[in-house]
Amino acid sequence: MSKTKVRFFAAVLCAFFLTGCGKASDEIELVRVWERDDKAADETGGDAAAEGLSDAWKIGIVTDDTEDAALSDDSFKQSAKDGLSNLEAAYGIQTAVANTGSEQKFSEGFKKLISEGCNLCWGIGYNSADALLESAKTEPDKNFAIIDFGFEEAPENVTGVMFRAQEPSFLVGYIAGSVTGSGKVGFIGGERSATIDQFQYGFEAGVQYAAKTYSKQTEVLVEYADSFSDDEKAEGLADAMYAEGCDIIYHAAGGAGLGVIRSAEKNGKFVIGVDKDQSYLAPANVLTSALKKVDVAIERVSLSFVRQEPIGGKTLSFGLTEGAVGIPTEHENFRDEVYDATLLIEDKIKSGAIVPPDSKEAYDIFLDDLNQEQ
Repeated sequence: MSKTKVRFFAAVLCAFFLTGCGKASDEIELVRVWERDDKAADETGGDAAAEGLSDAWKIGIVTDDTEDAALSDDSFKQSAKDGLSNLEAAYGIQTAVANTGSEQKFSEGFKKLISEGCNLCWGIGYNSADALLESAKTEPDKNFAIIDFGFEEAPENVTGVMFRAQEPSFLVGYIAGSVTGSGKVGFIGGERSATIDQFQYGFEAGVQYAAKTYSKQTEVLVEYADSFSDDEKAEGLADAMYAEGCDIIYHAAGGAGLGVIRSAEKNGKFVIGVDKDQSYLAPANVLTSALKKVDVAIERVSLSFVRQEPIGGKTLSFGLTEGAVGIPTEHENFRDEVYDATLLIEDKIKSGAIVPPDSKEAYDIFLDDLNQEQ
């Protein structure tokens, strides 16, 4: 490994556990999980049913949604719901959802799941971390897992799950940088955090990698809605970006991102979806999507728990190598040549030849190294 890659990799690891996704620590146990194998997953489910494990366990999710809008953002939360549904439909595992209506009531949600007999309780998003840790201490015989949070010292009954969201973000950034005709693209985030940094700086790096490849200049405008639910504000930000000349906007804003998609339709521009393939929301305007397969993580970690494999006290990492992030295969709104080139970029990320940045510090190093290449 070159000195450049060593220096860059160290910066990535350091930034990976900044405030908002857990504290930085040399002692954190980061485990890369297995390659995706649907056949193996099916066999695992069959074994679980045969052994009667599906009847012995109940798995639940705590959400800050209301009953009316529970896990229906067509993005991050919907993907979590899909994972829970898959466990029930494919493996016969009992499931439950506790809708609290407010993140201030997460603790009540965990208590509700436990009272309903859940053995594994999921928190969806870093904002549930405090309540989850409190519940884990109060209920040491129950197990907990959380999406988008890495622990400095995870209790033995807690599992953290992190995604290398910078990887699919780099891919869609490369696509945006390749396709843009105006030389100006945008990024709209929900709330600022180390998690959303992965999306922003991975995307910006992909855009600049494409600019370097095609010897052109491309500007990236960045805005934040300061919310994952205020779709009207996000729509206004997108309207302004398109008016400034952006022809493509990538959103990482959860439910607020629906406003960005509406703006793309209204303005006749492109938008890049997030978490799920969002092309069905606006087929002519969604250029592609950065897939962050929360459903895959919930299904796999939950199945490991049901099989009584040791998953507690760890932070698991999901990315391209594990088949838990990526881009859709359908690409009707851009050329095959761009898609094929993006798959080559994906291979380089998997091999470690390209390491997408997940923070401002890592992005600056990436740009420095990119500009030094001949």
